[in-house]
Amino acid sequence: MKKIYFSALALMVAGAVNAQGWWTGTSYRGAFPQTDGLTGIASNDWTAGWTNFSPEDAAYGAPTVTVSSDITANTTWTTGSIVLLQNKIYVKNGATLTIQPGVIVRGEKASQGTLIITRGSKINAQGTAQAPIVFTSAEADVDRAPGDWGGVLILGNGILNQPGGVANVEGLTATSDTQYGGNDNSDSSGVFSYCRIEFSGIALQPNKETNGLTLAAVGNRTKLDHIQISFSGDDGIEWFGGHTNTKYVISFRSLDDDFDTDFGAKGNVQFGLAVRDADLSDAAGDSNGFESDNEGTSPYLAQPKTSLVFSNITMVGPLRNGTVTLPGTEKFERAVYTRRNTNIGIYNSIFTSWEKGWHVKDAVTNDNFAADSTRFANNIISSDIATTFVIDGASNSTTTFYNTYAALMSIDTASTNAQINFVNGFAANLSSVPDYRLDPTSVAISGASFNHPAFANNVIGVKENKNETVSSVKVYPNPAANNVSVKLNMVQTETVSVNIYDITGKNVATVYANELLNEGTHTLSVNTSTFDNGMYFVSITTNSTKQTVKLIINK
Repeated sequence: MKKIYFSALALMVAGAVNAQGWWTGTSYRGAFPQTDGLTGIASNDWTAGWTNFSPEDAAYGAPTVTVSSDITANTTWTTGSIVLLQNKIYVKNGATLTIQPGVIVRGEKASQGTLIITRGSKINAQGTAQAPIVFTSAEADVDRAPGDWGGVLILGNGILNQPGGVANVEGLTATSDTQYGGNDNSDSSGVFSYCRIEFSGIALQPNKETNGLTLAAVGNRTKLDHIQISFSGDDGIEWFGGHTNTKYVISFRSLDDDFDTDFGAKGNVQFGLAVRDADLSDAAGDSNGFESDNEGTSPYLAQPKTSLVFSNITMVGPLRNGTVTLPGTEKFERAVYTRRNTNIGIYNSIFTSWEKGWHVKDAVTNDNFAADSTRFANNIISSDIATTFVIDGASNSTTTFYNTYAALMSIDTASTNAQINFVNGFAANLSSVPDYRLDPTSVAISGASFNHPAFANNVIGVKENKNETVSSVKVYPNPAANNVSVKLNMVQTETVSVNIYDITGKNVATVYANELLNEGTHTLSVNTSTFDNGMYFVSITTNSTKQTVKLIINK
């Protein structure tokens, strides 16, 4: 039987603090607050007014403008236009494509209509709640399906962890126009706000599909918010490197993964909704909610690591409220799949209606969570998910370990769908307008926390501190028994103090007291045989920085 943990340790870790900088502080977990009982644009449902949960039935009208060649100068598509997108259209040579509110862009299937914003160019797609911009299929209403056209690809000059720092879009013939990557994470590719993308994800080559929205090395001066991806033939959104900041995003009835992260992607994502259809999964692979990799080549050590931070996500799998029977050909797998040394963090979120919860694969991935460089914390994995944790690839990576981790990170694995209690999350017809706000009785109306350093270190406009003298800290094994090692990488010679505190704040060990350490790597051994089981904090202090890493003693 699953248990929910409310230990003193967990409560300390989950203690509520104000969100910092870019983040919006919430007390609730998931993408939506407690309902105010209203519907429509005036309500506190951020999906109201601009989304469409039944685009297969929408009447979009005949095209009034045809675009069939690249855009090489500043261009505006005006309100009232219905644009037919033929061929792969590159916005290039530093041009800006402005798309006014209410414009409809219809991608042609036969010519693989695709919109590609190249490095140095921009898209200015600023819709409104009353007049969103719609990118959709050019097929007739009854014939629309995932993979009708190519979707929107935004290519920037941000930092990748790929060889040479530059990569090419998969499935396109490699040219300078298909390249993404560089050295500028503060790059701007423009604005993409109040936009819907529907029925995209065409296979440009066999098994090389585009996504709904591809963010490839996009920088953090790009404005990204209020984006709905529906019926994508591959992923909803995929991030490849760069440093983006995105709020209010939906992946609805996508085929492969909802949120896919690769190649050292960094930044923040807050308020996301993902909803799956039992009849739509990826026949060529497997379908997950989150899928996150650092890179694809073992041992997956390329830098920078994939380290996007997600908070306030509501992810509803194909089983919905448990009454759905999956077809025999389905390829659904996990709500969250973290592997290949990813360092993403997921906080304050709700996962329900999947067959499996959180899958941690590879020893290096397990080490990232065990060392607290990132967290899966303050989340709900609902009890309708049959297998809460799937773990492989590390000797200390076991279900017992992650049950302990769940207690420390305030992961609720016992609450039912009824206790989560969405206002209207499980309507029989997926095309009906859902309401994933929380009933006042919901267990998710409280329990969020923004107290991890991840919420302070990835804020818009804040550059990484290049003056830090300790560039990395690793505590291992973690959990530990009678001995633990503290590995420091010193950028320059400086005086260092290393202390260990228990959960009450008592100093239980002074490892170094104002010791001068030279530039380079230093490994400190600590005898913990006299320590009681529980949580401790390893504090590393220099003249310019202070870092704290959690240590678990479990004998």
